[in-house]
Amino acid sequence: MASENGCKWNKTALLVIDMQKDFVLPGAPMLVKGGEAIVPNVIKTVEVARSRGIPIIWVVREHDPLGRDVELFRRHLYGDGKPKPTSKGSVGAELVDGLVIEEDDYKLVKTRFSAFFNTNLHSYLQGIGITNLVIIGVQTPNCIRQTVFDAVALDYERVTVIIDATAAATPDVHIANIFDIKNVGVATPTLEEWCRSKEQ
Repeated sequence: MASENGCKWNKTALLVIDMQKDFVLPGAPMLVKGGEAIVPNVIKTVEVARSRGIPIIWVVREHDPLGRDVELFRRHLYGDGKPKPTSKGSVGAELVDGLVIEEDDYKLVKTRFSAFFNTNLHSYLQGIGITNLVIIGVQTPNCIRQTVFDAVALDYERVTVIIDATAAATPDVHIANIFDIKNVGVATPTLEEWCRSKEQ
């Protein structure tokens, strides 16, 4: 993995959360209305992270087609004739165009809002010496927020949310959640600001 910044970013990982077709594309069953607009910034963030030698962790939902591992409030979406969002192996579970999992990347499957809940994420990050996290994707009030608050609770030294590479159903919801996230000590730069930063 090439790096333009040597060891400056060697304790940082990028989490790309739920940038899947069933959440982002128009007409998708779980559409986050602000999701499509951030795709170029998500692509750019990944490119910059790769150039800095930052590990990329693709956090995705992949559910049992019968909905047996889905939250109770969503199980009605997995009956006969229902859309069955992000079912394992479905087109809707794929990343949107422009986002590609490369050989050195890590894919993490979750079934709840937080990327840490009932997954091996924390142990994986500890194993590769990560103390700082950069988080992007959808959506701000659910998976972004809960992952961020869990990262704070787990004492990651620096947690960053790139505010124009994350999105919610409306700008107001996004802004309100960024306000809360910032109030627990999380950095909230724009993509341009993060690209100019010299260290995590």
